[in-house]
Amino acid sequence: MSDDGNGGRNDLRMPDEGEVFATVTEMLGANRIKVRCADGRERTARIPGRMRKRIWIRENDVVLVEPWDWQDEKADVTWRYEKGEADQLRREGHIQ
Repeated sequence: MSDDGNGGRNDLRMPDEGEVFATVTEMLGANRIKVRCADGRERTARIPGRMRKRIWIRENDVVLVEPWDWQDEKADVTWRYEKGEADQLRREGHIQ
């Protein structure tokens, strides 16, 4: 691990337009999870096929979700942060 002078800070993927930070609150099965979004809403999020077998999502993980335009109470998971990345987001004040 090299010291690049930024105190161990990694450049993390930040939300694109239409994406919000969310914390997984419950596993629902059938590739669906319940998330609490940074905008204060609870949503049912869908884990897309490209992530199903490659990325394991558990309760309390920090993820990025993209709420559906036509049904705001639902969303698609677009990214999952590793534990160290989630801790960094908390330290920098992006999430609670």
